[in-house]
Amino acid sequence: MAGKNNLPDLPAGRQAAVKQVPSSYKDPSGFVFIQDGIFYRSVSPLYREHYDYLMKSGLYVALIKNKWMVSHVEVTKPDDQRDKYKILKPDQIPFMNFPYEWSFSQLKDAALLTLDICLTALDYDMILKDASNFNVTYYEGRPTFIDTLSFEQYVEGEPWIAYGQFCRHFLSPLALAAHKDLRFIPLLRQFLDGFPLDFVANLLPKHTLLNMGLAMHIHAHAKATTQFGGKKIGNAKKLKVSKFQLKGLLTGLRGTVQGIKLNKSITQWGDYYTDHNYSEKGFNDKKNLIETICKKYKPSVVVDLGANNGEFSREAIKGAKLVISTDVDPVAVEKNYSYVKQSSEQNILPLYLDVTNPSGDIGFNLLERSNFFSRTSFDCVLALALIHHLVMTYNLPLTAIAKFLASHAPLLIIEFVPKSDSQVERLLQNREDIFPDYTKEGFENAFGEYFSILESHVMKDSVRTLYVLKRK
Repeated sequence: MAGKNNLPDLPAGRQAAVKQVPSSYKDPSGFVFIQDGIFYRSVSPLYREHYDYLMKSGLYVALIKNKWMVSHVEVTKPDDQRDKYKILKPDQIPFMNFPYEWSFSQLKDAALLTLDICLTALDYDMILKDASNFNVTYYEGRPTFIDTLSFEQYVEGEPWIAYGQFCRHFLSPLALAAHKDLRFIPLLRQFLDGFPLDFVANLLPKHTLLNMGLAMHIHAHAKATTQFGGKKIGNAKKLKVSKFQLKGLLTGLRGTVQGIKLNKSITQWGDYYTDHNYSEKGFNDKKNLIETICKKYKPSVVVDLGANNGEFSREAIKGAKLVISTDVDPVAVEKNYSYVKQSSEQNILPLYLDVTNPSGDIGFNLLERSNFFSRTSFDCVLALALIHHLVMTYNLPLTAIAKFLASHAPLLIIEFVPKSDSQVERLLQNREDIFPDYTKEGFENAFGEYFSILESHVMKDSVRTLYVLKRK
């Protein structure tokens, strides 16, 4: 039943504690909290004027129409929130994802979205007061802005206070990824406020000084920040920037971001599926098996560990609602995202993930950003052509792998690749075979402690076996 003013009610009473989300404690405009497993946003009275303007100006409607921002409804306030101005219930994101888990193009698309939102906001006499890459997450196949309280009314003559943050959070990692190495993007785990500009300027090759956008927004910006940052400059007058100039800055930044592209040699790296030992018949049989199994068991949320470019994630989604498609190879994630964009597939989420070192709890008091495996409950784990790498590259015991997967997989679809397989032979060709338990029998014994076998299939034209396991 709706409460006063026909607003939906929050869950009644105090049957579930209200838990504030730690990552939102820094914003005086409001905070995010969880009650009964649902995320809500509390709006502070301090933000009342800006919130009302956002909702009445037409900006909110425009952003929702473009599918650029998460929508919300206002709900009644619980007793312990009566001092708050509004309580919002946003669309619920099924799996929150963070910038250090994105591919190059995902970070680039998030950067362009941020600039497009800021340019659009100016048309409604509003502006983004911050430009954190954590204000964006991937939802329904696209980058989505999630911080409703990032907008404030534009004041004529004021510069964009989020300019430096945008350069640290978006422009700098994109430039390093394109001009140095894609593996800089996962390093955003270490730099939660983005890459320091002097750090980036020192790492970028000298030829980037010839790029007008990078020369201005990174190199010159870094020099100015180092020289004048935090210093009081005599009787210098406060910089005045007209709306026209501000739009010019944002448009120029957009052009700079758009112009950052990956080298062709980078995008040609890491193509696993041109280097496998399947016949075409065997490969198609494996795809059909994954589709058939997922349609049979109908898992809601699947996490595909070691998904490469998402070939089998695209089979799994035929029987699932959401597939989180992960790989440790940043090029594979890049290609996977490219497929998702081209197909407009809303329910496959490509992400970077090192299974042996997954995104952990980080930030102040290890509470600001939650670890990968805690953000949702998975119905199924897909682990194809993965286990031999975990054993022979990382020296992980089969029993440890089984225990790990059992902690996250009510249903496990896993491929056992024996030592007679050419891919395993390649792994062992330059090292001693210290894995006597790595046999089909050893696999079944180790996993049998935690799982029951529902199905097993010897794949056509292959020595591999595909298992469907149910957690005990």
